Amino acid sequence: MPVDQHLLLAFLVTTAIAMVTPGPDMLFILGCGMRGGPKAGLLATAGVATSEAIHVAVAAAGLAALFAAVPVAFTVVRIVGAAYLIILGVQAIRNRGTIPDDDVKTGVPGRRAYLSGLLTNLLNPKMVTFTIAFLPQFIDPAHGRVWLQFAVLGAIMIVFEFLVDGAVGVLAGRIGGWLRRKRKARRRIEVTTGGIFIGLGVRLAVDR
Repeated sequence: MPVDQHLLLAFLVTTAIAMVTPGPDMLFILGCGMRGGPKAGLLATAGVATSEAIHVAVAAAGLAALFAAVPVAFTVVRIVGAAYLIILGVQAIRNRGTIPDDDVKTGVPGRRAYLSGLLTNLLNPKMVTFTIAFLPQFIDPAHGRVWLQFAVLGAIMIVFEFLVDGAVGVLAGRIGGWLRRKRKARRRIEVTTGGIFIGLGVRLAVDR
């Protein structure tokens, strides 16, 4: 086993607690599921999980030094991610009630849900810094093959992400699917989803 068993147990408990605690990713997937159905919720989760894999690779490569050496890089990525979220929110509010009835069953296209989940998480530098700060706590260089320890822990974290947030996306999708059959409720879903996205964007922009 490439990872120390005691560290692995601590990692499993800590990760489980972190994943079930509502955060930006969960709220984003919740909004996608309500707006686009279970499939959109799952694909948004897949997008977030893909970006998590990239974050793990970044952490393993030791690119934390980039943000430390060039603080402006952190700020630029943070602002771009915040702007993207706000744009998604504004579009959802502006397009409220404009989805044709024939499109109610299809909801948000799969590619859009996946890419939105990917970009929303990928453009959040706090997720990179969290991963960089979190994973090394459970890695023991004495075991050797540090890159393999990163890979194992990162894979476990991604599985937790998919199981927890995926369940949230599917549940939200089923509830939202029932609500979307009612035009007034559909408009409220669009406005609520847009508000969630805008709120997350503003939070990311002002949070240091």
